Amino acid sequence: MSSLKTEPDQATASRRSKITPEREQELFTAVLDTLRESGYESLTMEGVASRSRCGKSTLYRQWGSKPELVVAALHGTRRGLLSRIDTGTLTEDLREAARAIGAGSGRDTPLMLALSHAALQSPELLCALRESLILPELAAIDAMVARGVERGEVAADNPATEFVATQLVGVMRARPLLECAYADESFLVRFVEGAVFPALGLDAQAPGS
Repeated sequence: MSSLKTEPDQATASRRSKITPEREQELFTAVLDTLRESGYESLTMEGVASRSRCGKSTLYRQWGSKPELVVAALHGTRRGLLSRIDTGTLTEDLREAARAIGAGSGRDTPLMLALSHAALQSPELLCALRESLILPELAAIDAMVARGVERGEVAADNPATEFVATQLVGVMRARPLLECAYADESFLVRFVEGAVFPALGLDAQAPGS
């Protein structure tokens, strides 16, 4: 059997990083900050290199192209904050989720808006955007609702359970367009208490809520 590497194998090996995890996070931060400020079309490897005081050749050697670098930055900066929330009650889980989403809205909303148009033209970028920013949030909120159903806080056949995640994530993206303001912590807590709780049959003022 031949031990010769194929060209793709050689290319992958030649691009193995000697960048430290800390330095990699600095580069990813530079990528995402540039996206928020200027949009995807204005992002360049040269600009990232200058902003992060990194050699352009290092970026190309490690990631090869702008789309690959953006995909890596999205995957490499997952926070997974919502998946850690489990207070024991659905009302408090949803309040905590609202606070967590709202706390990050100033970072995440501009990023989503910057990438949305470009993602429609790039299946790879769209996939990374969904996997890194959207699907983890949806799955975490769905899990909260499922626990609430298991505890008997919400009826299993309540049709509103299907739409809780969509409501929370969607209003975060929509508010800047509708009201020229981010969906911050205060707004999202009021939203879940005024719109989501009633639909689920939850009492925001109940003991322990």
